[in-house]
Amino acid sequence: MLRSGHGSAVHPEELQQLAERSAELLHRAGHEQPFQARLAEQAGAMLVDNHFSDPAVLSEALHLLTRQPLPDEARGPALCGAFAAGWAAALRERTLREQEAIRLAADTARQEVEKALRASEARFRALFESAAIGIGLGDTDGNILAVNRALGEIFGGGPADLTGVRVNDLVHPEDTPGVWEAYEDLISGKREYFQFDKPYYRRDGEVVWTHLTVSLIRDDDGTPLYQVAMLEDITDRYRLQERLRHQATHDPLTGLPNRAAFFERLEKLFEEPEPGARFGLCYVDLDGFKVVNDSLGHDMGDQLLTAVAGRLESALSPLGHLVARLGGDEFVVLLENCRGEQEAVAAAKTVLAALAKPVLIGDHKLAVGASVGVLERRIATTTPGAAVRAADLTLYRAKEAGRGRWTLFDPKENARAVSRYAVSVRMPAALDRGEFFIDYQPMVDLADGSMAGVEALVRWRHPQLGVLGPDEFVGVAEETGLIMPLGRWVLEQACGQAADWVARFGDRAPKLSVNLAVRQARNAGLVADVDRVLRTTGLEPSRLQLEITESTVVGPEDEALKALHALVDMGVSLAVDDFGTGWSNLAYLRDLPVSALKIAGSFVGDLHDPAKDTHLGWRIVSGLVSLAHTLGLTVTAEGVESRADAERLRLMGCDWAQGWHFGRPVRPGEIARRIAEANLPETDFARES
Repeated sequence: MLRSGHGSAVHPEELQQLAERSAELLHRAGHEQPFQARLAEQAGAMLVDNHFSDPAVLSEALHLLTRQPLPDEARGPALCGAFAAGWAAALRERTLREQEAIRLAADTARQEVEKALRASEARFRALFESAAIGIGLGDTDGNILAVNRALGEIFGGGPADLTGVRVNDLVHPEDTPGVWEAYEDLISGKREYFQFDKPYYRRDGEVVWTHLTVSLIRDDDGTPLYQVAMLEDITDRYRLQERLRHQATHDPLTGLPNRAAFFERLEKLFEEPEPGARFGLCYVDLDGFKVVNDSLGHDMGDQLLTAVAGRLESALSPLGHLVARLGGDEFVVLLENCRGEQEAVAAAKTVLAALAKPVLIGDHKLAVGASVGVLERRIATTTPGAAVRAADLTLYRAKEAGRGRWTLFDPKENARAVSRYAVSVRMPAALDRGEFFIDYQPMVDLADGSMAGVEALVRWRHPQLGVLGPDEFVGVAEETGLIMPLGRWVLEQACGQAADWVARFGDRAPKLSVNLAVRQARNAGLVADVDRVLRTTGLEPSRLQLEITESTVVGPEDEALKALHALVDMGVSLAVDDFGTGWSNLAYLRDLPVSALKIAGSFVGDLHDPAKDTHLGWRIVSGLVSLAHTLGLTVTAEGVESRADAERLRLMGCDWAQGWHFGRPVRPGEIARRIAEANLPETDFARES
């Protein structure tokens, strides 16, 4: 048998059940998202409810908790704090019940004194003197009439030292707001009792924290006669809670407030803001910190972070700004009651100035810089979460601009970044959900107006943003690597559709053109992927044209060049897409195994820009057509939107063209209808488009 805090025996089976219930609550609290503090508090309260109230039990439990593996290092202190808070709250409730019992006993004793005089008075005196908690009796004018020995010891003296003292003389600067208002209500008869945690000064000048309960004693007519105060010394518990709270809200490495403390402070700003109140955020990320960690080790990196935290604290705290470490090498500065963008920018400049000089750690002089995203807003226009995300996105704009600088929040840029983020977050599952589809844009032979080919253009039917074109998500897919599965899917779907057209219409079916992303072209499995798709769908290689950009191959030794040659040897043709958008390298056309060149639609569109020399533009187009033909390449002009442009391109010798004049991207069924009406003259074809 084991014994609980009050000395009674605890059966091993009951103890086992208690341990299992506590462990389950703590495991859920430590691993669920978001962090479930109330579960840890329930586990702490469970110990007290089962009479394990010895402080040594709490100490041992906290020691065991710090050794438990958790998914987030910040959860250890938070879990301990919540567990201790639950234990302390339950212990307080039990104490309150005992105090209430004492109060009731005191009141009963008083009544018995009036009824039974000396016998009842003796019992009350025995209770008063022998009580383990401090008890004081005062009149309604605030004069202390009597105190017991325990109360004298709490104040570091004896009963005589407090007798005759006025209650109002026991004010402390850290008194809980409302305690003295409650006292005035009590002695005036407006309330029967109140409870507060209240500090007092001891005789030696030290501070003692107490849990104070004050009750009103009335006569038979209900007139207030006395006040009875009961004080429990909670100094040790209070200091433990403060220590645990500090650990839960401060970064153990730098000593700065942590993420939880920062968000608590930020959210408090939003609770009841004054009209027009403003705030500012400086989101700080160190430049090149990973290099220090990788080259000099994590210990050196930790020392650098500590030094940086010290500099930021010294530079910004005197200005009244909160500096917190969010994690890793990210810090944030919170400006409460910010006076405008200028003050926020000044704080960002202070951050950069504080980190301008190298940090000396041992024998190493480390140059450390930072990028800062600056946000300054009216509180009423945003939320804490949205503000932090906006500041974070602004920080990355600063990094993209070259680092070592600050960048001010731009609502338009932020909206674009949020949209880009929303696209990237949903994209991984969008393919599985069937949200992508392919439209096909006609490519017309200018010599006879026939539909010689079609270009496969992927679309995304986004559930929130509507139908997105490739310009709105292909860049994100390239950056994240999702272009690989997406590119394979497009190739499979488009080749399958082209094979179906061949089966239905034979030689009248158009040639299929599919865009090949740079990452796809550089993938070692490209040739195998194309070969597999062609064999699976039954499409002849000669009916497939892959479009690549100039950035696909960077030199004659590039591995991607070998893959392109292998594709051509397989029978697939290659075309250079968007030619003319940059400083096109003519040697590029000589080295690549391409058979076609596509003049960028933006270049063709510029031929109608009144701010540009259109005559010169047409001469350049004519030169490109001649150059391509000299190299044995066919030429396709993109972005053709008028009959006049189509005719002029035809006279120049341009082979194919595509654009809204010949038809916008359409569903496969529309392409099938046009194939069935094959060999229409260009004028009729254009009229239908």
